[in-house]
Amino acid sequence: MEKGDALDLPIADASVDVAAQNCLFNIFKTEELQRALEEMYRVLKPHGRLVMSDPICEQPLNETLRNDERLRALCLSGSLPLATYLEMLTKVGFGTIEVRARRPYRILDPAHYPTTETLYVESVEVCAIKDPMPEDGPCIFTGKHAIYFGSEDFFDDKKGHVLLQNQPLAVCDKTANALVQLQRNDLYLSPATFHYDGGGCC
Repeated sequence: MEKGDALDLPIADASVDVAAQNCLFNIFKTEELQRALEEMYRVLKPHGRLVMSDPICEQPLNETLRNDERLRALCLSGSLPLATYLEMLTKVGFGTIEVRARRPYRILDPAHYPTTETLYVESVEVCAIKDPMPEDGPCIFTGKHAIYFGSEDFFDDKKGHVLLQNQPLAVCDKTANALVQLQRNDLYLSPATFHYDGGGCC
Protein backbone atom coordinates (compact mmCIF):
# COMPACT_ATOMS: atom_id res chain seq x y z
CA MET A 1 0.00 0.00 0.00
CA GLU A 2 1.27 3.46 -0.91
CA LYS A 3 -0.11 6.70 0.47
CA GLY A 4 -0.63 9.50 -1.98
CA ASP A 5 -2.27 12.82 -2.75
CA ALA A 6 -5.54 12.61 -4.69
CA LEU A 7 -4.53 15.81 -6.50
CA ASP A 8 -1.18 14.35 -7.55
CA LEU A 9 -1.35 10.56 -7.58
CA PRO A 10 2.03 8.77 -7.36
CA ILE A 11 0.96 6.41 -10.17
CA ALA A 12 2.07 6.16 -13.79
CA ASP A 13 -0.21 7.20 -16.65
CA ALA A 14 -2.59 4.54 -18.00
CA SER A 15 -1.51 1.90 -15.47
CA VAL A 16 -4.69 1.13 -13.48
CA ASP A 17 -7.61 -1.13 -14.48
CA VAL A 18 -10.10 -0.06 -11.80
CA ALA A 19 -10.16 2.86 -9.38
CA ALA A 20 -12.75 3.33 -6.62
CA GLN A 21 -13.77 6.19 -4.39
CA ASN A 22 -16.41 6.97 -1.79
CA CYS A 23 -17.62 10.54 -1.12
CA LEU A 24 -14.90 12.19 -3.21
CA PHE A 25 -17.46 14.64 -4.62
CA ASN A 26 -18.51 15.70 -1.13
CA ILE A 27 -15.09 16.25 0.41
CA PHE A 28 -13.37 18.45 -2.17
CA LYS A 29 -14.30 21.95 -3.26
CA THR A 30 -15.05 22.33 -6.98
CA GLU A 31 -11.54 23.21 -8.19
CA GLU A 32 -9.91 20.41 -6.21
CA LEU A 33 -12.57 17.94 -7.30
CA GLN A 34 -11.91 18.70 -10.94
CA ARG A 35 -8.19 18.10 -10.41
CA ALA A 36 -8.82 14.83 -8.53
CA LEU A 37 -11.02 13.56 -11.37
CA GLU A 38 -8.37 14.49 -13.93
CA GLU A 39 -5.83 12.48 -11.93
CA MET A 40 -8.16 9.46 -11.79
CA TYR A 41 -8.64 9.69 -15.54
CA ARG A 42 -4.90 10.01 -16.16
CA VAL A 43 -3.91 6.84 -14.28
CA LEU A 44 -6.65 4.62 -15.75
CA LYS A 45 -5.88 2.40 -18.70
CA PRO A 46 -8.03 2.74 -21.84
CA HIS A 47 -11.46 1.30 -20.98
CA GLY A 48 -10.50 1.37 -17.29
CA ARG A 49 -13.25 2.05 -14.77
CA LEU A 50 -13.75 4.57 -11.99
CA VAL A 51 -16.37 3.22 -9.57
CA MET A 52 -17.96 5.75 -7.24
CA SER A 53 -20.53 6.21 -4.51
CA ASP A 54 -21.61 9.70 -3.48
CA PRO A 55 -24.52 11.64 -2.01
CA ILE A 56 -26.39 13.91 -4.44
CA CYS A 57 -29.10 16.52 -3.93
CA GLU A 58 -31.33 18.09 -6.56
CA GLN A 59 -32.10 21.07 -4.30
CA PRO A 60 -29.54 23.87 -3.89
CA LEU A 61 -27.53 23.76 -0.66
CA ASN A 62 -26.85 27.11 1.00
CA GLU A 63 -23.31 28.39 1.54
CA THR A 64 -23.42 27.75 5.28
CA LEU A 65 -24.01 24.05 4.64
CA ARG A 66 -21.43 23.88 1.88
CA ASN A 67 -18.75 25.53 4.02
CA ASP A 68 -19.42 23.52 7.19
CA GLU A 69 -16.30 21.35 7.56
CA ARG A 70 -17.98 18.90 9.96
CA LEU A 71 -20.86 18.27 7.58
CA ARG A 72 -18.46 18.00 4.66
CA ALA A 73 -16.50 15.30 6.51
CA LEU A 74 -19.81 13.48 7.03
CA CYS A 75 -20.44 13.62 3.26
CA LEU A 76 -23.56 15.73 3.71
CA SER A 77 -22.71 19.22 2.50
CA GLY A 78 -21.00 18.81 -0.87
CA SER A 79 -23.91 17.13 -2.65
CA LEU A 80 -24.46 18.11 -6.28
CA PRO A 81 -27.43 17.57 -8.61
CA LEU A 82 -26.99 14.37 -10.61
CA ALA A 83 -26.70 16.20 -13.94
CA THR A 84 -23.85 18.34 -12.58
CA TYR A 85 -22.18 15.25 -11.10
CA LEU A 86 -22.25 13.45 -14.46
CA GLU A 87 -21.14 16.55 -16.36
CA MET A 88 -17.99 16.80 -14.26
CA LEU A 89 -17.11 13.21 -15.20
CA THR A 90 -17.65 13.70 -18.92
CA LYS A 91 -15.78 17.00 -18.82
CA VAL A 92 -12.52 15.22 -17.96
CA GLY A 93 -13.04 12.77 -20.83
CA PHE A 94 -15.00 9.71 -19.68
CA GLY A 95 -16.93 8.55 -22.76
CA THR A 96 -19.28 6.11 -21.01
CA ILE A 97 -21.11 6.65 -17.72
CA GLU A 98 -23.28 4.05 -15.99
CA VAL A 99 -25.66 5.08 -13.19
CA ARG A 100 -25.95 1.76 -11.38
CA ALA A 101 -28.09 2.72 -8.39
CA ARG A 102 -29.88 5.68 -6.84
CA ARG A 103 -31.48 5.45 -3.41
CA PRO A 104 -32.58 7.61 -0.44
CA TYR A 105 -29.78 8.68 1.92
CA ARG A 106 -30.55 11.52 4.37
CA ILE A 107 -32.86 14.39 5.21
CA LEU A 108 -31.36 17.75 6.19
CA ASP A 109 -34.08 19.63 8.06
CA PRO A 110 -34.17 23.06 9.75
CA ALA A 111 -34.46 21.51 13.22
CA HIS A 112 -31.08 19.79 12.95
CA TYR A 113 -29.12 21.64 10.26
CA PRO A 114 -28.53 25.28 9.21
CA THR A 115 -31.14 25.30 6.44
CA THR A 116 -34.49 27.05 6.01
CA GLU A 117 -35.96 24.20 3.96
CA THR A 118 -36.02 20.43 4.18
CA LEU A 119 -33.44 18.92 1.83
CA TYR A 120 -33.65 15.40 0.41
CA VAL A 121 -30.24 13.80 -0.11
CA GLU A 122 -29.82 10.64 -2.18
CA SER A 123 -26.96 8.20 -2.68
CA VAL A 124 -25.81 7.37 -6.20
CA GLU A 125 -23.51 4.63 -7.48
CA VAL A 126 -21.78 5.39 -10.76
CA CYS A 127 -19.19 3.74 -12.98
CA ALA A 128 -17.26 6.05 -15.33
CA ILE A 129 -15.45 4.22 -18.12
CA LYS A 130 -12.42 5.59 -19.95
CA ASP A 131 -13.87 4.93 -23.38
CA PRO A 132 -13.15 7.29 -26.26
CA MET A 133 -15.55 10.22 -26.31
CA PRO A 134 -18.07 9.70 -29.16
CA GLU A 135 -18.35 12.53 -31.68
CA ASP A 136 -21.98 13.07 -30.70
CA GLY A 137 -21.27 13.16 -26.96
CA PRO A 138 -20.94 10.69 -24.08
CA CYS A 139 -23.04 7.56 -23.62
CA ILE A 140 -24.80 7.96 -20.26
CA PHE A 141 -26.85 5.03 -19.01
CA THR A 142 -29.53 5.93 -16.46
CA GLY A 143 -31.47 2.68 -16.69
CA LYS A 144 -33.69 3.48 -19.67
CA HIS A 145 -34.96 0.59 -21.81
CA ALA A 146 -36.39 0.36 -25.31
CA ILE A 147 -38.97 -2.29 -26.26
CA TYR A 148 -40.06 -2.98 -29.83
CA PHE A 149 -43.52 -4.58 -30.10
CA GLY A 150 -44.26 -4.30 -33.81
CA SER A 151 -45.22 -6.99 -36.32
CA GLU A 152 -41.66 -7.84 -37.46
CA ASP A 153 -39.18 -10.10 -35.65
CA PHE A 154 -36.91 -7.15 -34.91
CA PHE A 155 -36.41 -3.44 -35.44
CA ASP A 156 -33.12 -2.03 -36.78
CA ASP A 157 -32.63 1.71 -36.51
CA LYS A 158 -29.70 1.51 -38.96
CA LYS A 159 -27.45 3.11 -36.36
CA GLY A 160 -26.18 -0.05 -34.70
CA HIS A 161 -29.22 -0.79 -32.51
CA VAL A 162 -31.28 -3.92 -33.16
CA LEU A 163 -34.31 -4.53 -30.94
CA LEU A 164 -35.81 -8.02 -30.90
CA GLN A 165 -39.57 -8.16 -30.64
CA ASN A 166 -40.79 -7.58 -27.08
CA GLN A 167 -37.29 -7.92 -25.61
CA PRO A 168 -36.16 -4.94 -23.48
CA LEU A 169 -32.82 -3.44 -24.49
CA ALA A 170 -30.93 -1.12 -22.15
CA VAL A 171 -30.14 2.09 -24.02
CA CYS A 172 -28.13 5.15 -23.17
CA ASP A 173 -30.01 8.43 -22.80
CA LYS A 174 -28.67 9.61 -26.17
CA THR A 175 -30.05 6.57 -28.00
CA ALA A 176 -33.34 6.80 -26.08
CA ASN A 177 -33.80 10.39 -27.24
CA ALA A 178 -33.04 9.40 -30.85
CA LEU A 179 -35.61 6.59 -30.73
CA VAL A 180 -38.25 8.91 -29.29
CA GLN A 181 -37.67 11.29 -32.21
CA LEU A 182 -38.71 8.50 -34.60
CA GLN A 183 -42.27 8.84 -33.24
CA ARG A 184 -43.06 5.17 -33.85
CA ASN A 185 -46.15 3.69 -32.24
CA ASP A 186 -44.47 0.28 -31.87
CA LEU A 187 -41.59 1.46 -29.71
CA TYR A 188 -41.78 1.94 -25.94
CA LEU A 189 -39.09 3.91 -24.09
CA SER A 190 -39.08 3.54 -20.33
CA PRO A 191 -38.17 6.41 -18.01
CA ALA A 192 -34.85 6.30 -16.20
CA THR A 193 -34.80 3.62 -13.51
CA PHE A 194 -31.33 4.65 -12.28
CA HIS A 195 -30.39 0.99 -12.22
CA TYR A 196 -28.03 -0.34 -14.87
CA ASP A 197 -26.13 -3.62 -14.86
CA GLY A 198 -24.72 -3.78 -18.37
CA GLY A 199 -25.79 -5.18 -21.72
CA GLY A 200 -26.60 -1.80 -23.20
CA CYS A 201 -26.66 -0.40 -26.71
CA CYS A 202 -23.23 1.20 -26.96
